[in-house]
Amino acid sequence: MNKIIDDLIVRYPVLTECRAQICELTARIISVYENGGRLFVAGNGGSCADADHIAGELLKSFRLRRHVDADERGLLVAEFGADGEKLASVLEPALPCVALHSQIGFVTAFWNDVGADYVYAQQLYAQSRPGDMFIGISTSGGSVNIRYALMAAKLRMVNTALLTGNRHGVCEKYAELAVTVPASEPYLVQEFHLPIYHAVCLAVEEHFYGK
Repeated sequence: MNKIIDDLIVRYPVLTECRAQICELTARIISVYENGGRLFVAGNGGSCADADHIAGELLKSFRLRRHVDADERGLLVAEFGADGEKLASVLEPALPCVALHSQIGFVTAFWNDVGADYVYAQQLYAQSRPGDMFIGISTSGGSVNIRYALMAAKLRMVNTALLTGNRHGVCEKYAELAVTVPASEPYLVQEFHLPIYHAVCLAVEEHFYGK
């Protein structure tokens, strides 16, 4: 883990001030997965796309090729023969991660019936369990729907973290851990968020699937 984070800092020296927070975020995600938990991620606009990006790196192979174990391969082959062998050759073990905007039917229904500010909070209330983790992404740190989601996460005894900028918005008060990058303009904050969550996903993948 440390080498991956160190490499990140070499490429982006300005993130040195965030190093401890990035390491802590990585360690917390690893702990959640080791204890059978799931990760939930949410944001708005570009940060919504970042949430999808994080899920994409965790739900399949990122840099390391992942393979089903021999027992699972054997079960597929025994049950389905050549088709089972083919499926076993392409399936990739995953680290469970849900981008909360992705359930568009629910999102639009709850948005219409109740209100957009509470969509992410409702999903966490409905789907999360104690020991899971929620990462909210807000460049300003003031996104109302992220704040309510952090509140719902606390109610459900879910670990919380925030990716944000240096405006120190109100959401920081609701998150157990805040990774605050040294920028305030949304596009600049997002430019730092991407290499950070890439490094985090790489480190998490290496922990579980590295040799």
